[in-house]
Amino acid sequence: MKKRLTQLSLTASTLVASAALPMQAMADINTGSEITAPKGFATDIGSLINGALSFIMVIAALLVFLYLILGGIEWITSGGDKSKTEGARNKITAAVVGLIILAASYAILLIILNFLGFSNLGDVFSNVKGLE
Repeated sequence: MKKRLTQLSLTASTLVASAALPMQAMADINTGSEITAPKGFATDIGSLINGALSFIMVIAALLVFLYLILGGIEWITSGGDKSKTEGARNKITAAVVGLIILAASYAILLIILNFLGFSNLGDVFSNVKGLE
C-alpha cells in the first residue's frame, strides 16, 4: 500500500511539473522580443501571378508529354490495325502541336515583357503605381 502511494505521489508531481514547463516557456517567449509573422511565398500580386503562371506552364508541359507517351503506347499496342495506328498518330501529332503552342506562347510573353523593359511579370506589377 505504501509503495502504491509513493508511485501515485511521484506520478502526481510529474504531472504538475510537466504542466508548469509549457507555462514557463510561454512566459519566456512573452518577455522576449516581438514576434513577427513569417513571410509567405508571394509577397505581392506580381510574384503571385508569376508563380501561378510558372506552375501552370509546368503542369501543361507535363500533360503534353503524358499525352505524347499515351499516343506512343497506343501506337505500339495497335497491332498493325490501320484505324488504331491512325488514331495514335493523330494523338502524337496533337501533343507535338500542343507543345509547340505552349512554348511559343511563353516565348511571345517573354519577348513582349523584354521589349517593354521588364524581366518577368513580377516587375510589371511592382512598377504599377497605386498597387504599392
